[in-house]
Amino acid sequence: MNVYDAVQHRRTIRKFKQDPVNTGDIMKIIDCARLAPYGANMQPLKFAVISGEQIRRELFPLIRYAGYLKDWDPSFEECPPVFIAVLNDTSIKPSANTECDCGAAVMSMCLEAEELGLGSCWLGAIDRAKIKETLGLDEKYDVKYLLGLGKPAQNGCTFAIKDDIKYYFDENGDVHVPKRSIDEVVVEL
Repeated sequence: MNVYDAVQHRRTIRKFKQDPVNTGDIMKIIDCARLAPYGANMQPLKFAVISGEQIRRELFPLIRYAGYLKDWDPSFEECPPVFIAVLNDTSIKPSANTECDCGAAVMSMCLEAEELGLGSCWLGAIDRAKIKETLGLDEKYDVKYLLGLGKPAQNGCTFAIKDDIKYYFDENGDVHVPKRSIDEVVVEL
């Protein structure tokens, strides 16, 4: 799979099978984040793998999965079997200055997951303080994001925006994501 194909096919997956994810694949995904570009090459991000059922059950109520899907009430059985917590080490760089670092790292992980046949869900609507407490993290770590990983239990596709930017599930539970056309995003100079 080339990068363009991975970008074309990657969708945010919100329903996962509960199959375990190979540890080697998880480490390869994190290695892609390690190799991502970082501002001033400071590399302040650290990554914690969360795969135990009990800790995932504790995290589940601290995560909102799909803001546009008001009628969907996700169950624990649909949640990712693995989370990677994206942490900022504040002894290296203040958290307020790490959004670009996080974006590069998380997207690198999402693309590698796609190549490995895994679904991913970049989660930012999370209770960071309670997650930090639940994980028992050192004070120097700030929780920035969670990345859910696992075998997809749904498909995803894109289509041209008609009237609305809101994604939705169809009758089969697959996610449909409207995207602006290339003509709408290119600014002519």
